Amino acid sequence: MTFSPVIRTVRVAVVQAAPVAFNLAATLDRVQQLTANAAAQGAELVLFPEAFVSAYPRGLTFGSVIGSRSDAGRAWYERYWASSVDLSGPHAQQLGAIAQAHAVHLVVGVIERAGGSLYCSVCTFAPNGALLATHRKLIPTAAERIVWAQGDGASVRGVPSAVGVLGTAICWENYMPLLRTALYEDGVQLWLAPTADSRESWTASMQHIAMEGRCFVLSANQFAQRHDYPEDYPLDPDVGADTVMTRGGSCIVNPYGALLAGPMYDTEALLVVELDLSETVRAKLDLDVTGHYARPDVLQLMRRQAGASHTHDSSTHAHLAAS
Repeated sequence: MTFSPVIRTVRVAVVQAAPVAFNLAATLDRVQQLTANAAAQGAELVLFPEAFVSAYPRGLTFGSVIGSRSDAGRAWYERYWASSVDLSGPHAQQLGAIAQAHAVHLVVGVIERAGGSLYCSVCTFAPNGALLATHRKLIPTAAERIVWAQGDGASVRGVPSAVGVLGTAICWENYMPLLRTALYEDGVQLWLAPTADSRESWTASMQHIAMEGRCFVLSANQFAQRHDYPEDYPLDPDVGADTVMTRGGSCIVNPYGALLAGPMYDTEALLVVELDLSETVRAKLDLDVTGHYARPDVLQLMRRQAGASHTHDSSTHAHLAAS
């Protein structure tokens, strides 16, 4: 369904920083500090990177090769699991309390624990501390599949809020045309793209999505160095403490594809920008890919959510030829 747009200005913040990898308590303290910094600059929505709580396990194999797993790799999985978040437990409540304490919409990438499985998720907390939405990454990329389970379609949706209609796509989900179309159908105004991709080509993708969806795009990536990971993290011993593991590239883009902030590389950063959400309406004068610039008589998107299968019958669509 398409949600009604919010017409107002909103101040947003994108965090480019590193967690204390594999240390849940210390990472939650870091979220508190960085959120306070953003709120002090008037931010009403604060976006953190993918897998911020508490680690993107860059370079870690978990002792896995085709046909074999090692005991050492299983021990690292246990450590990773121990630093993840049970959304029904106290650590999720602590994140909600951070949002409430600073009266912000807090959007943070977490490693979510569900039984023995882990998901790369993004949680959105409302200013009253309530968990407004959780999105699990549909397809972990490449070797991420060793440790992250697949999400389902239930959370591929726009989320109405006081600061606009929010839509979340994690890292390479942004390269899934049908997922993008599903979020466009819901009238997303603030496209939230937490990522682990720091290539320069990522910025071009964010600009494309902003233009295609006529929405503001906020992308957050970590700036992490070797010393942000445990001392016994299994990397080549020649990798020094200050070696950059992830160089950032966070940015904010307007609905015409123009960069409002970033991309920032090779430094910790906080990008704060005031956005005029009425731009998401004005920009659709000449392009609305799920409205007047669609051909539902030719192309349709079939959406399956929460176990249900149906063709989404609106004025848009992209998937299989219907005629």
